[in-house]
Amino acid sequence: MPDLFDVYELGRFYDEMFVSTGQPRPHYQRLFDRFARLDGMSSLLERQRTATQTFINRGVTFTVYSNTEGTEKIFPFDLIPRIVPAHEWATLEAGLTQRMQALNLFLADIYGAQRILREGVIPTEMVETSKHFRREMVGLPLSRGLHVHINGTDLIRDEAGAYRVLEDNLRTPSGVSYVLENRQVMKRVFPNLIRDYRVRPVETYTSDLLALLMRLAPEHVPEPTVVLLTPGVFNSAYFEHAFLARQMGIEIVEGSDLVVENDRVYMRRSDGLAPVHVIYRRLDDDFLDPTVFRKDSLLGVPGLVNAHRKGNVALCNPIGTGVADDKAMYHYVPRMIKFYLGQDPILHNVETYLSSDRKDLTYILENLPKLVVKSVNEAGGYGMLVGPHSNQAQIEEFREKILASPRNFIAQPTIGLSRCPSVCESTIEGRHIDLRPYILNGESIKIMPGGLTRVALRKGSLVVNSSQGGGSKDTWVLAADDQSSAPIPRLPEKLIV
Repeated sequence: MPDLFDVYELGRFYDEMFVSTGQPRPHYQRLFDRFARLDGMSSLLERQRTATQTFINRGVTFTVYSNTEGTEKIFPFDLIPRIVPAHEWATLEAGLTQRMQALNLFLADIYGAQRILREGVIPTEMVETSKHFRREMVGLPLSRGLHVHINGTDLIRDEAGAYRVLEDNLRTPSGVSYVLENRQVMKRVFPNLIRDYRVRPVETYTSDLLALLMRLAPEHVPEPTVVLLTPGVFNSAYFEHAFLARQMGIEIVEGSDLVVENDRVYMRRSDGLAPVHVIYRRLDDDFLDPTVFRKDSLLGVPGLVNAHRKGNVALCNPIGTGVADDKAMYHYVPRMIKFYLGQDPILHNVETYLSSDRKDLTYILENLPKLVVKSVNEAGGYGMLVGPHSNQAQIEEFREKILASPRNFIAQPTIGLSRCPSVCESTIEGRHIDLRPYILNGESIKIMPGGLTRVALRKGSLVVNSSQGGGSKDTWVLAADDQSSAPIPRLPEKLIV
């Protein structure tokens, strides 16, 4: 029987599984040996079908608004896991903790004393022109002094295998439900393999999240009520909203289910009004309260912001956190780490050019066919130009957009993301991946061991978002690093941003 990886091509990218043709990395050896015992590709495909059917049965979906064939889609899942040895994870964990600390201090500062602006470390206009900077929140004390509670930081590996931060997601980071569902499916399809690998569990995430939310409640409330506020069933992440509410044992509500009386929030119930003390909100600031933000919003709760100001209800994440995941602000995170913590970044950014900077703008316009250009406030793979994969008309369209609004765009080099073997119809082929770990900032900083590995299932694509044809893999962080002791490749100093 031919080996499943006999025709696998490494390509010129960093391969997560293989050092060279037919030679797996030490931490993949057990998986390589296990797959060698399968009864050929047909056996693997049968397990892949089992996994897919399980997702269908469990209703693991997402929504694509622009799809003309229907909006509700089963989230694509690839059966070959991404494996992270313990020594690599230790470095990632330290770097993500450092980043969360700096971002929380940055948000506390710009909504407080604004020392980082007064000392010129970050240009004041960069903050004040950010779409997500909320002047209404300046000077507002927050529960436990925490200005961000959850961050989904996107990581990539470049051609040399070095981890880099691609972006931060501090408003309403999504995708964690797929991490938990992926693990359940893998336990069903390869139960012994997971056990033999001593994969660290991810199932405590929802209990850790609930503990964080409970801790945010006003101190005078001994038994707080927590709810999850969703935009509704037509939101792209509604499956996740319902999943997390169910796992935490809390109510899922829409704006019409809540009412504010005397600056306190209540939930409408059949037997009357019940007080609400903490809201895990999964809709953006603009829609939270029509008396403060968008007047036409039917999704939010009139009076919610004032109840929040009075300290009667806590919001997770707080209003205004989006200024820190503005893609232009990302450029300054290394400065934040140095300014607030007095440390060098453990995890480095991708080199980033700001269209708002005259010198950078000239470079961007001269090199559009080589660069990735991103709108600073878009997500999900939208509002992006991948220069090498674009035609001249698309390049010229972005040139005009950049010139019309330089503040709204950044550019980065086109990085060949690392690849991982993936099941592609009847063969195994390399597909580009990234990783989104989830960081909780409560009594202490807790990081789920692993996170969402997204995979660009379209051949050659660098865009991993589900809305652009991407799927996901289970991420295995190993509990004991008995497979490898090699250090993570580090960037040359001249490339550090």
